[in-house]
Amino acid sequence: MPRQSISTIKMRTKVKLLLAFLVILALSSFVAYKAYWRYQDALAKKMILEKRKAAWAVLENKLKSRIANFNGTVGLVVKDLDTGWEIDLNQGRLMPAASLVKIPIMLAYFYAASEGKVSLQNTVYLKSSDKVAGSKVLGSMPTGTRFTVEGLFSPMITQSDNAAANALISILGFDNLNSYFKKMGLKSTNLSRKMMDFSERKDGVENYTSAADCAFLMNKLYQGRFLDKKTSQRCMEILGDQKINDRIPRKLPKSSAFVAHKTGLERHICHDVGIVFTAKGDFLICVLVKHKDKTAQNAKRLISDIALSTYRYYCSF
Repeated sequence: MPRQSISTIKMRTKVKLLLAFLVILALSSFVAYKAYWRYQDALAKKMILEKRKAAWAVLENKLKSRIANFNGTVGLVVKDLDTGWEIDLNQGRLMPAASLVKIPIMLAYFYAASEGKVSLQNTVYLKSSDKVAGSKVLGSMPTGTRFTVEGLFSPMITQSDNAAANALISILGFDNLNSYFKKMGLKSTNLSRKMMDFSERKDGVENYTSAADCAFLMNKLYQGRFLDKKTSQRCMEILGDQKINDRIPRKLPKSSAFVAHKTGLERHICHDVGIVFTAKGDFLICVLVKHKDKTAQNAKRLISDIALSTYRYYCSF
């Protein structure tokens, strides 16, 4: 083979080796570059998380300090639905449920329907005995007005109509409803009397729940784990159409916070539980209040202050 050809081959080999080396170097540099920025991104996220956690501790102190100055007993659960961080106080304490019991009543019907025990399209006729104080929708309707079971959910939840709740209690009955409450996983919630039955209440018969039970249910609905995703979404839609907005949503901007919730109100009792959806993150909030004031205004203000302080935590990031 001519000497020039051998030199040419050697040169080409060196060029190929050099190119291969450069390719390997470029790939190594790219991998190192990607790894560096992944590390930087993870470091930045860790720093933000630590900052958020520190701010969460500040929020906890603020909420508990606000509650400490309140004239009454408060059951509280505030939960960050991304990290699972939780602020709680007296969460397992039994509290008169007032209209909060209407949430598990609605869920019990979906549960019974899933088992084929009842149809949500069954016809219900309004009875005169159902019409009690606090029947804002059905109270003015004539006895015998026809509804479907599912048609009673909206007035019961969104306007806290007591006649709608009493009609639904009559259909499934106390024993079945309480059985479904247990099937749902509730530990402190019971139904022992109808809405506004003050004679029973005077005799010590009361419906009870806890902040922990309310938080458990709201979290299940948020995660789409009550029966199935479709049912959970349907329940959240009804709760999101709430018309009584003088507590959790009271001080929140409508443009950047959407609330799906349910209130409860009786003499010396004032509650609100729900989910607040924001662009910076969603949070669960359950505030159950047993107060000593003549009116519920201070309790409502307390609940709205807790909601606003929590919302501002999210706005700070």
